Amino acid sequence: MKSFNRRKLILALADIFIIIVGTLITNAVFHFVAPSYSHGFFGLYYIMIADIILCVLIQYSIGSYAKSWRYFKVTDYITCGAGMLVGQILSILIFFAVHRDVSKLFFLINFFITTTGVLLFRFCFRKTFLTISDAGKRDNTIATLIVGAGHAAAMIMTELEGAKYDKNNPSADIEVVGLVDDDSSKIHTRVHGARVLGTTNDIVSVCERFGVEQIIFAIPSCSKDDRKRILDICAMTKCKIKVIPYLGDLLFDDKHTALISQAVDIKIEDLLGREPVSFDKREIRQLVKGKVCMITGGGGSIGSELVRQIAKYNPKQIIIVDIYENNAYEVQQELVMEYGDSIDLVTLISSVRDYDKMKCIFKKYRPQLVFHAAAHKHVPLMETVPEEAVKNNIFGTYNIATLSELYGADKFVLISTDKAVNPTNIMGCTKRVCEMIIQYKAQNSKHTEFVTTRFGNVLGSNGSVIPLFRKQIESGNPVTVTHRDIIRYFMTIPEAVSLVLEAGAIAKGGEIFVLDMGEPVKIVTLAENLIRMYGKEPYKDVEIKFTGLRPGEKLFEELLMDEEGLKKTVNKKIFIGNQIDINTSDFLRELDELRQSAEANESEQVVAKLAEMVPTFCHKE
Repeated sequence: MKSFNRRKLILALADIFIIIVGTLITNAVFHFVAPSYSHGFFGLYYIMIADIILCVLIQYSIGSYAKSWRYFKVTDYITCGAGMLVGQILSILIFFAVHRDVSKLFFLINFFITTTGVLLFRFCFRKTFLTISDAGKRDNTIATLIVGAGHAAAMIMTELEGAKYDKNNPSADIEVVGLVDDDSSKIHTRVHGARVLGTTNDIVSVCERFGVEQIIFAIPSCSKDDRKRILDICAMTKCKIKVIPYLGDLLFDDKHTALISQAVDIKIEDLLGREPVSFDKREIRQLVKGKVCMITGGGGSIGSELVRQIAKYNPKQIIIVDIYENNAYEVQQELVMEYGDSIDLVTLISSVRDYDKMKCIFKKYRPQLVFHAAAHKHVPLMETVPEEAVKNNIFGTYNIATLSELYGADKFVLISTDKAVNPTNIMGCTKRVCEMIIQYKAQNSKHTEFVTTRFGNVLGSNGSVIPLFRKQIESGNPVTVTHRDIIRYFMTIPEAVSLVLEAGAIAKGGEIFVLDMGEPVKIVTLAENLIRMYGKEPYKDVEIKFTGLRPGEKLFEELLMDEEGLKKTVNKKIFIGNQIDINTSDFLRELDELRQSAEANESEQVVAKLAEMVPTFCHKE
């Protein structure tokens, strides 16, 4: 009875009144149509009682009284009418069992009058309710469902109450239709007036029933498994999804006083099934503070995030080196807008291939920390011009590593990839040779500490699948996936960059740092979830085409080579691969031969030489 609230009581009493009046009107009409036939007072009394009990019980059992006035739809009127029909049929059967002399015409007229009255009352009352309740409110309210009925949800409800009549507050547009929570004791309770409508398993049905347009995921303490499960359910709806960040990421200071303002649009990384990897910011601050930091490829997706994160730790100077001026200019302007004159920022348009130019830069700025992110990364493109991948990736790395040692840099950090493990493509093979260069340097360096960081695919980076999928969906084209079974390890750009910085902080020289990225993810699952996040249905609204593996592409990526083994670090998510000894004389000779083949633009010789240098290279040629 606790759940039988005021709205249900109004509807039930209205139905009772309408059934009584409708039956009396039916009786009067029936006497006019068939004056010789009469049920008598007690017969009429029994009919009314049976109709009231059965119709009200049926309406209650099918949920007609649970529907909010605001969200009553055509289907709800049909359901209500069906409930009246079932109730009246049962009433006829009971009356027939007691009094076999029953007029079917009486019940037919009674059903028509009472059902019309019940539906008409709901229609008129809804119109009146909306007119009264919307007086003074804003237009274009967003019907919102909150997932979670705990402390965070209560805070959000309080904030929304305060924002309701503030025309300048975008939160005033949010109208909470209800909440869902997996705590069964909270079902049908209220959080600041909004009712808990069910569990997270009911999200899809609740969204359909109440016309939900937006879902706010308000369980910041949720475990990674439950988070993924719930967000997967949310992704099955056509609603926009916002997420309250993890507890550790929430901000409460002078600029961030409201919880609702920290809700962010759901990102595809929220569906990966693991918590973001945390890093020791104190060690990173100690590494960067007061240092001259150079970032090659500083305008790229990884390089630019490196620049952003380094800027937070008070470096002495940041030097951005990139060959593509547009990206470099964008990140430069972003930092100027955020930090103004408080940061010493130098942006240089130069190529890491140009040893003499790089030498001038090192000589002038004397970087203490060097983060080498510049590289050609597109696998299919590098298959057609292997010599260009060698010139840029391998000898660009050799140039920067050599100059770092020559000018006394404290640390050199290489950005590598899981494609360097047992490579099947030119890009991966060149990155493996880059790792060998860093290990060679680490074996022979007296001052500079050389370290490699290796991770999988970075969500949202230039060349990753997510931006491509977004473009395809937004343009109305099919989403293209190379293979139904292809899987990849994924991490976010901030995670990748934090790994790079922490690796630099704990490095002793020669290590290959690898991030534990949890379980690999099927690319087709990512595509399906992204389509759902756009409010569309995979394979129905947006086609997914399987195009076949591209040249050099693997079904599965690996993170460590067999001979490297694993060592734990202070961060349980970061592991170290053992250094592999490099024969200096043989390695330098092979590098020189590879350079000659690349500069002669002899593609076949370049591929053959790479295969000789990297025995685990398995190329189509």
